[in-house]
Amino acid sequence: MPADERAPSPLQRRLVLASASPRRRELFARLGLPFELRAAQVDETPQPGETAEAFVRRLSREKALAVAAQETPGPIILAADTAVVLDGAILGKPADADEAAAMLRRLRGRTHTVLTAITLPDTATGTLITDLVTTSVTMRDYTDAEIAAYVASGDPLDKAGAYAIQHPDFHPVATIEGSYTNVVGLPLDQVVAALERLGILAAQQPCG
Repeated sequence: MPADERAPSPLQRRLVLASASPRRRELFARLGLPFELRAAQVDETPQPGETAEAFVRRLSREKALAVAAQETPGPIILAADTAVVLDGAILGKPADADEAAAMLRRLRGRTHTVLTAITLPDTATGTLITDLVTTSVTMRDYTDAEIAAYVASGDPLDKAGAYAIQHPDFHPVATIEGSYTNVVGLPLDQVVAALERLGILAAQQPCG
């Protein structure tokens, strides 16, 4: 086969992160792979009777395929969707400060679940991988004053469940069981495993 007709090696493949989230961008950058950003515009309203697991799986797939449809065949797309689930109810991004405070009061001192689904379509081969990661999170017994200060910072308003585990001042979480990076918004171990299955990465050490 002539040299100019050879398929590119896996490390030459384009990677596209289908997200506008700065947290997902920062996490994905930890892998040290070059990637591009494409925001995915999809309706994030849960469907009637949809479970949390089905909800995040559907949205991650819709985000990935929406971006893939804008690309010529070639890149691998990574999309993710995260949900905070308490007593079977999905706690999405709060609409305003009052809803953020109410969510934080509901979560205070209790254990909930963080679900993230990742979807990676390979637009060159048609292969599509979807995976679901679950982490159990127990919140500490923070005070009403701490809630008010955190909400006033504006940080909760763009986050599922109205909190960031990594916030340097609020520190809302007491313990977790499972992936820390899943709670931030992108489970890196599972992303690495998917990229290995697609031939993009060799075997890696766990990322968290």
